[in-house]
Amino acid sequence: MFEKILIANRGEIACRVMKSARKMGIKTVAVYSEADKDALHVQMADEAVHIGAAPSAESYLVMDRIIQACRDTGAQAVHPGYGFLSENAAFCEALEKEGIAFIGPATFAINSMGDKITSKRLAEEAGVNVIPGYTDVVRDADHAVEISSGIGYPVMLKASAGGGGKGMRVAWDEDGCRDGFERATNEARSSFGDERVFIEKFIEEPRHIEIQIIADTHGNIIYLGERECSIQRRHQKVIEEAPSPFLDESTRKAMGEQAVLLSKAVQYRSAGTVEFIVDAKRNFYFLEMNTRLQVEHPVTEWVTGQDLVELMIKVANGEELPLKQEDVVLKGWAMEARVYAEDPFRNFLPSIGRLVYYDPPKGENVRVDTGVYEGGEVSMYYDPMIAKLITYGENRDSAIDQMCQALDEYYIKGVQHNISFLNALMVHPRFKEGRLSTNFIAEEYPDGFNSAHVPQEDPVKSIVVAACVHRGFTDRSAKLSGQMAGHERVVANNWVVVVDGTFNPINIVPAPGGYKAVVEDKEYLVITDWEMGQPLFKGTLNGELICFQVSRERIWYHLIHRGAQTDAVVMTPLAAELHAKMPEKVAPDLSKFLLSPMPGLLVRISVKEGDEVKEGEELAVIEAMKMENVLRAEQDAVVARVATGVGDSLMVDQVMIEFE
Repeated sequence: MFEKILIANRGEIACRVMKSARKMGIKTVAVYSEADKDALHVQMADEAVHIGAAPSAESYLVMDRIIQACRDTGAQAVHPGYGFLSENAAFCEALEKEGIAFIGPATFAINSMGDKITSKRLAEEAGVNVIPGYTDVVRDADHAVEISSGIGYPVMLKASAGGGGKGMRVAWDEDGCRDGFERATNEARSSFGDERVFIEKFIEEPRHIEIQIIADTHGNIIYLGERECSIQRRHQKVIEEAPSPFLDESTRKAMGEQAVLLSKAVQYRSAGTVEFIVDAKRNFYFLEMNTRLQVEHPVTEWVTGQDLVELMIKVANGEELPLKQEDVVLKGWAMEARVYAEDPFRNFLPSIGRLVYYDPPKGENVRVDTGVYEGGEVSMYYDPMIAKLITYGENRDSAIDQMCQALDEYYIKGVQHNISFLNALMVHPRFKEGRLSTNFIAEEYPDGFNSAHVPQEDPVKSIVVAACVHRGFTDRSAKLSGQMAGHERVVANNWVVVVDGTFNPINIVPAPGGYKAVVEDKEYLVITDWEMGQPLFKGTLNGELICFQVSRERIWYHLIHRGAQTDAVVMTPLAAELHAKMPEKVAPDLSKFLLSPMPGLLVRISVKEGDEVKEGEELAVIEAMKMENVLRAEQDAVVARVATGVGDSLMVDQVMIEFE
């Protein structure tokens, strides 16, 4: 067995690989950029080697520096993780020349499956179902329109070297096709250095279901069940689960066998994933093969009991697989939610900065794969993933309940994050019923996400918890020494909790182990050991387990539970009566300005001073996290001033354009 391996990656996947290597008694080497010198994966490794500046093109994508790190440390093998060089055949060949093992497939499989045009042709030849489309390279926008008209709209334009949702656009008509071709080509060039694009029929109401395979160098290939990955935003997965709530046993078997057929056709070894699009009638079509470990591999590990990283290392060492197809048994249900540094209330714009507080959930059926820690930073240079949260249950409902509780307990401050959105997805009736498609988020949140979309089974819970927290503060204040005689603080039992302009009278008194509250003649018993300053209010409410994230800003209490955010203020009845008479504060009018909605690089300004613009017209393009974001006019206007220039690094809410 290898004595030392180098992980050519960063963040959570580097940390994940190190855990399996450590379990196997293998020493690990981390590589890091200037931005990652204090990163968690650097701290976890036995050795660490600096390989360049912050941009990945100057560090994690520089093959020569990673190979030199192998020479300097004596690493016998390289695990590439996912992204970066994980599907780079030239890197694999360079390692082979150095006598360093690549913990992944051979170059033939990488080359064949890395190009979506070639992979589709090979899939057809291997007897795998494929989506109708045009598999040659599209020359230009006119050619794209000609092809799309022949296939029939809607169509999907996809980068041949693409992945991770980059270089993909859906076109519903000719104008969308031309614009989509330009966007897909630009993103493909920026992300992969390969601007080739192809076109295929867009399957409506599709599910994204993938098959995990593992193969050794002795001709053994098996599939480890499927993963449902249909909950996506902009073609990037948000929630994954295993097994799929949609497949029956015969479809699972057929998909698994086709995945094995394709793997045999490219002489596959190591772990890989064959992705399929599945329609409402369970017809399935080959989408692509990822010749690497997937982000969502933990859900498969939990329901099969297999450590995929350990199997990859053993296969790379020339060992036979320790199990056969008949040994694969799916047990229970696993859910994975991707926790990102992004603001769901601002159209999921990326967020960067320091993690001032970071406390992940814990528990027997909870797993957190992360590459961050409290005090660390989320960098603008890389993917904004904070962690993958995985939960397990005996069945799907149990796994969902575990996930909801874990999300409630996941405490992050310092950057914006999508935990409220993830919890809202978990409690959404359609999600709980398993009626999924890749259009789920676009259909359920067509105008973006806000807390009003979150169904609350009993809004009174937030009112009661706010009152309990406030009662804790007032009880403590009443015990302060040195209070002025005649002005001592007196603890009251009757309060009014104001939420969204509604006034909710409540009576709250101490009870053994907590508080007893009465709202509209209904009694609520709260048992909790919560203490002042704790961010999580845990306990039971009328016997039901609850967990609220709580914080206080001046007189306001901010509570988060099951995806819903509640801002409450607790007042005496007299203060509430006076508060109701206060004039409402009007927000400033910013309609004359185009503000940067995210931190990023300004790559194009499409207007100049004096231009008349129409509603929907392009104003500017910002690149953030390697994705192009087009900013368009919300109404007809005349440009008075352009305050930024191409190449500027923009901050959130920075003024870009002023209108007359």
